[in-house]
Amino acid sequence: MTGSLLVLSWGHPYEAEPFDELINNLGDWDVTHLLHPEAEEAVAGGAARDADAVLFYDMGGYTFADNWVTSRPPSEGFRRAIVERFESGRGAVAMHHALAGWADWPEWHEMLGGRFLYTPGEVRGKKVLDSGYRHDVEYNAQVVARHPVTEGLPDSFPVCDELYLAEIFEADVEPLVRSDYAFTRDNFYSAALGISGTMYSNEGWDHPPGSNLVAWHKQVANAPLVYLQFGDSPVTYRNPHVRKMLANALKFVGEKP
Repeated sequence: MTGSLLVLSWGHPYEAEPFDELINNLGDWDVTHLLHPEAEEAVAGGAARDADAVLFYDMGGYTFADNWVTSRPPSEGFRRAIVERFESGRGAVAMHHALAGWADWPEWHEMLGGRFLYTPGEVRGKKVLDSGYRHDVEYNAQVVARHPVTEGLPDSFPVCDELYLAEIFEADVEPLVRSDYAFTRDNFYSAALGISGTMYSNEGWDHPPGSNLVAWHKQVANAPLVYLQFGDSPVTYRNPHVRKMLANALKFVGEKP
């Protein structure tokens, strides 16, 4: 048995059966899968304390209604449990839309190493536009560091997935994989326009070019965290290289402190 794996999901739609197949075939893990809002309560009650690894595939804190979005911070118990987990030396992996979760908890994004914004806002004291998205992008993922997370991967491999034009704190992370796609305004759509009823548009949205980093490792307190931007759909779940990297990442962060 590799160990115990706690998976947190929901807050953002996904195809449940293919995702369950993915998380149950990433190694010899004893998997517990919790969905929000129950997941927030369970973590606050100690569910993440002793798990060998945690996988964040959630996007907590949002309510989408009337062509807009409102947000709230997590409970104090949830925040404390996550912080204490990293302080104790126990790591985690975050995937895809976790980069957007908990918009009203800035420390979460400092832990992750970046942030996707649904609406214009402020990041690290600077006013920024809402982030960009683009579904079903076919690109080449390029490994830029040899690391336990990239072990066994080719130098480059094809991916079809959603990409983000978001705020990435490159100076604070160890880059692992980059995309050869151009992260420029013309190649993405505005998230704020999307939630307000105008999908697949960037009209009037003048977002600056962004980072092409799609996987990284960083230290959070005494523990490792790995972020993988991969994970929008079953096409990505089935990609053998994505599976390999996710399995590697969970093994890496699940090592005993």
